[in-house]
Amino acid sequence: MASNNIKTSGFSLAKRKELTGDDFYGVKTIGNLTVAIVCDGVGSATEGAQAAQRTTNYLLNNLKIRPKMWSLEKSILSFIKSINDILYEESQVNYESSELVTTLTIVVIQGNRLYGANVGDSRVYLHRNNKLNQLSTDHAMDEPGYENVLTQAIGIAKDVEPYYFENSIQKDDKILLCSDGLYNILDDEALEKGMELGAHSLVKKASKIEGENLPDDTTAVVLDILKANEVAILKMQNLLIPHNLQEGDVIDGYTLTKSLIQNDRTWLVHKKTKDYVLKFAPMEAIEDELTLDIFVKEAWNAKRLKANFFPKAVIPKNRTARYYVMQLFAGEDLDSFLSHKHITIDDGVSLASTLLQMSQYLLKFDLIHGDIKPPNIMIAKDEKENINFKIIDFGSITEIFSSDSQAGTPSFLSPERFLNEAISESSEIFSIGVTLYLALTGKYPYGEIEPFQTPTFKEAKLPSFYNKNIPSWLDSVILRAIAINKEERYSHYSEMAYELNNPSKIKPYFVKNAPLIERSPLLFYRRAFILSTIVNFILIYIAFK
Repeated sequence: MASNNIKTSGFSLAKRKELTGDDFYGVKTIGNLTVAIVCDGVGSATEGAQAAQRTTNYLLNNLKIRPKMWSLEKSILSFIKSINDILYEESQVNYESSELVTTLTIVVIQGNRLYGANVGDSRVYLHRNNKLNQLSTDHAMDEPGYENVLTQAIGIAKDVEPYYFENSIQKDDKILLCSDGLYNILDDEALEKGMELGAHSLVKKASKIEGENLPDDTTAVVLDILKANEVAILKMQNLLIPHNLQEGDVIDGYTLTKSLIQNDRTWLVHKKTKDYVLKFAPMEAIEDELTLDIFVKEAWNAKRLKANFFPKAVIPKNRTARYYVMQLFAGEDLDSFLSHKHITIDDGVSLASTLLQMSQYLLKFDLIHGDIKPPNIMIAKDEKENINFKIIDFGSITEIFSSDSQAGTPSFLSPERFLNEAISESSEIFSIGVTLYLALTGKYPYGEIEPFQTPTFKEAKLPSFYNKNIPSWLDSVILRAIAINKEERYSHYSEMAYELNNPSKIKPYFVKNAPLIERSPLLFYRRAFILSTIVNFILIYIAFK
């Protein structure tokens, strides 16, 4: 899957009439990285095709789990050396010669920066401003007649020296990775024109020139930069991160009036005639690049996520410090409200509907809130005193299916999140269910869970056990949302939303091993009546015997 900023395409054809070739490619989005790889298994080697496939998969898998402290340059070069060692040693053991041999070209894009390397004669081109530039360097002999003889390849020798390069990228750039089967047929002009239509068009054009009888395996991957990466641009801005913030400080015309959070990084501020909320980057972001990355992404999400259940947020163009500005909601958060009052059943349904709408909205951006709980929900009242719910805390928002997200509060996390499973719609629905249960009953369904505690989940009581006003259909919705077994839980937001809006169509849901009187009161009393009748007959029989 490509990032929203990059469109990708890849295609490969085997030579002549062969069904499979020695080329292999991979394109993958790994977190904030877009990775593209082309390998051309050396045909004279017995296991060239296997080497190409293994090299591609090895690099993709290791970039996914690379050490956080490693730079991309160190990661790329270290992993190339490792796969070279593996293939070379295996060849010597199994064949006593180098048979697992392949060329390699790799490109990794992070933000607006391109990192690349190549070994052999597969190439990387960058097309910009109507000019085609070769970024890679061929590892091949210069002597006439020996141009196709490689001086380096993965697996051919004990040591390997990749050619490493970096470049900035910009909107409308196009990047081509290809095996020599492509550029040996298409000249630079043909490559330049073909890149506009993508990898499939390039390879098919080469095949057509050769009468659909390619002399060599031919592969292309094209990366089309649709727009500049806004997060990277924001990060590159030279902005102050204030150490100490105090009441009365004035920053870019905003007067700090009250610290809203204990760490003094979120402030109520006043400018001209209005009040706002300013959130500053943590002081750790001065030295820690990861902390800076997280805050920049938070600010960007706050700016771009425009919906009526979020506070409006902006990043001032001429700011001198690293912060963003949010709309101030008049009212209290749901956590404070619940300390002295319960919400009504109608407001509970409205709360769940708002959380589901918010979650479905984020899904359009492949995002998830990650920390749904009462303190992150504001209660705002309109002119008629009707309650509206607003969701805050952009800092927890993360990519759906993220497996390394630390977002969330223990008491609201699904059981599988404690097992380090990826965050998903199902796990987010669990948080919505726990929030609704707590809002309507004042109780946590599985008790309050402390940080670093390994919880034991026991079946929850019916919400109506604590609040008799809760109808049976809403009991079923809440219990299905907080099911311990995710297979019994709603899988998608739309499923829960449908049942909330169609109470008459809800099938009763009961926790596992629930007593019969809870699962089916009518059947319970029918059986009790029958049993009572039998017992009475037996007693009468004994009495008159």
